[in-house]
Amino acid sequence: MQHSVKLLPFLVVPVLADSIAGRITDQSAAVIAGARVVAAHQSTGATAEEWADTQGRYKLDGLGAGIWTVTVTKDGFDPAMRRVALPAREQADFQLQIETISHEVVVRNRITGLAEQAIETPGSVDIIDAPTLTQARVFNFDEALRKVPGVYIRGEEGFGLRPNIGIRGLNPTRSGKVLLLEDGLPLTFAPYGANESYYHPPIERFESLEVVKGAGQILYGPQTVGGVINYLTPQPPQERSGALTLTGGNRDYGNAHLRYGGTIKRTGLLFDGMRKQGQGARENLRHGLSDFNLKVFQPVSGRHTLSGKVNYWIEDSNVTYSGLRLSEWLANPRGNPFRNDFFNVDRFGVSLTHLFAMSPSAIVRTAFYGYTVERNWWRQSSNSGQRPNDAADPQCAGMANLNSTCGNEGRLRNYAVWGIEPRVKTQQSWFRIRNEMDFGFRAHYEVQDRLQQNGERSWSRTGVVVENNERQNQAYSGFLQNRFVLRKFSLTPGVRIEHVRYQRLNRLLGVRGSAGISQWVPGIGLTYSPSERILLFTGVHRGFAPPRTEDIINNATGGTVDLDPELSWNYEAGARARIRAGTSFEATYFRMDFQNQIIPANLAGGIGSALTSAGETRHQGFELSGRTQWRGISGTRHTLWLRGAYTYIPQAEFASRRFSNVGGFGSVLVTGNRLPYSPRRLLNANLGYAHASGMNALVETVYTGRQFGDDLNTINSTEDGQRGALPPVPVWNVTINYPIEQWHTTVFVTTKNLFDRLYIADRVRGILPGLPRLVQAGLHFNF
Repeated sequence: MQHSVKLLPFLVVPVLADSIAGRITDQSAAVIAGARVVAAHQSTGATAEEWADTQGRYKLDGLGAGIWTVTVTKDGFDPAMRRVALPAREQADFQLQIETISHEVVVRNRITGLAEQAIETPGSVDIIDAPTLTQARVFNFDEALRKVPGVYIRGEEGFGLRPNIGIRGLNPTRSGKVLLLEDGLPLTFAPYGANESYYHPPIERFESLEVVKGAGQILYGPQTVGGVINYLTPQPPQERSGALTLTGGNRDYGNAHLRYGGTIKRTGLLFDGMRKQGQGARENLRHGLSDFNLKVFQPVSGRHTLSGKVNYWIEDSNVTYSGLRLSEWLANPRGNPFRNDFFNVDRFGVSLTHLFAMSPSAIVRTAFYGYTVERNWWRQSSNSGQRPNDAADPQCAGMANLNSTCGNEGRLRNYAVWGIEPRVKTQQSWFRIRNEMDFGFRAHYEVQDRLQQNGERSWSRTGVVVENNERQNQAYSGFLQNRFVLRKFSLTPGVRIEHVRYQRLNRLLGVRGSAGISQWVPGIGLTYSPSERILLFTGVHRGFAPPRTEDIINNATGGTVDLDPELSWNYEAGARARIRAGTSFEATYFRMDFQNQIIPANLAGGIGSALTSAGETRHQGFELSGRTQWRGISGTRHTLWLRGAYTYIPQAEFASRRFSNVGGFGSVLVTGNRLPYSPRRLLNANLGYAHASGMNALVETVYTGRQFGDDLNTINSTEDGQRGALPPVPVWNVTINYPIEQWHTTVFVTTKNLFDRLYIADRVRGILPGLPRLVQAGLHFNF
């Protein structure tokens, strides 16, 4: 997609393709000095990377035959991208002129902007790109996010459909302390009123993801506590093209994913559809989900463009809420007596984005978004400590009748969310100081209808209404951030304001209540770049997360509950460097001082656990990540690369006077104890191999250190399974990709949890096992 308006200077990228040498190189030294050049193999996901030297020259050697997508990027320039064919036998010398592409790529709502700008960001930034996802053949978002330092994923049902994401030692339950976005727009059911994640789109829909944990969070609210995760969908291609991926494996796994798009008379279209199904991590768990996504890009004039997206997701899963008691775990660790628990979700979403190029240095992006969700979860029991739930099944005589005369609970939810968000990005110079300013606001609205019916039998789909609530939220926010650049220094102050109004109606009692909160969220970052390849950064910002509607307004009286917003001061200091082509690293020290962290009163979890203000907590530690590669080893056609992410959190503890509320131990002082579900160490290490023919292999290890399931830091498991230590566990994954270029096809085989290690993944509502060994094979066909 080409545009007549050049918002910023564009890159002209002539390249020469030489099949015999397997090389892509600059022919006329026209590339901007310091530009990043990345070639990605269309079928296998193999990559080669180089940085243009001071003369604008680069050379990518050791490439195999096939279609390579060459992308050239540099801060301040439009990205340039073109497909390059390296023939199998005949030499083909040709020159490609790459024009400026759609300015949507420049200003689309990415947290860090473009990938190459990460080197200048005053805070911790991680980007998992498409080649990384493709080469590893990631099974779900859990596997993808574990490649990011500081991020801990607690497994649940096996497919990654109910995300539990924790960052820097924060409790991962339902990802409540993380902001999830898709193309910069809200993703969860109710980001302000109930941020818990009971839905996550498939990782196959996205081409990359970005994680920001520093002061850059203030551009995206409301949660600025742990971090922001932004999933990015691909742009419509310039030429008509598509891909079909078929995958099958053990545990009845099947996945069919189709992507097709192109540009017709300047209108870009991209369709993405997927059907995935299979068994979960335990018995009586089966998942089926379908996802359909249509993206449209339409230039209106040389200064205006429109882009829209329509998405429909449907899930029908046989999945329980409850874990195992200790005796059940010892007898059958993958057992599941709750075979009549079912979870159904229908989600329909739309967004429309208007881009207006006011000038070459000022762009206005206005996004309208909205989605509706119907979520019904029928389950037989609430937690392992109360079996069965007497309130739901008064005729139940015990576990022997669980799947017959015992009743169930239908947690029925409907959500409607919509909003508008204009953003302005400008660049200008004042007194020889370069300024890059971002400012805008958001108006956001949510309506939740929450109904609970208690059925008489385990298979009932109707029953006595015991809850009928309507909850509404109106949120208004604004933000302003300016980056001052003077030679080797940059200073980035910013501020955000959030105002949230809450309303709650108990239809059963006719009780209505309302409340409101407002909060300023400031932040500032500083960078120093002693050279083009090294950046030192530091920053501080206010962490903020609003309370849920149900926790701030009493259901019986409509009065306001004394539950404050979650507040913290977050600090960072670190270094980021590109040592040479293909070698980079980042090291970050972080500290989070919580003035008031909101946690369950019963940290073992379980339904009915009220949230409480826990007072001061403290998190501090280090993150290390890096990548290096050795291309053309000893003049051969072999390439090795190593990528790693390591997290060390020596301190994640209650810092103020705190007494445990677990198991009746209300008099036990737990100040200084470690916070639950906060591993001290995390490691993700990847060793990759690639041959010039295109074949590549990957070996990955994922290590999670020991953690506790309660604030008492109990070591031995209790009988209900909810308390006790979770031992450390290493898991190994292996993937092989083999291209068949004449068929435009890649054959792949991947194994997750290679040694079939049995481990405890969760104790929140009883013991849950981690994923068993998964062996999957498939075909990826380009057309």
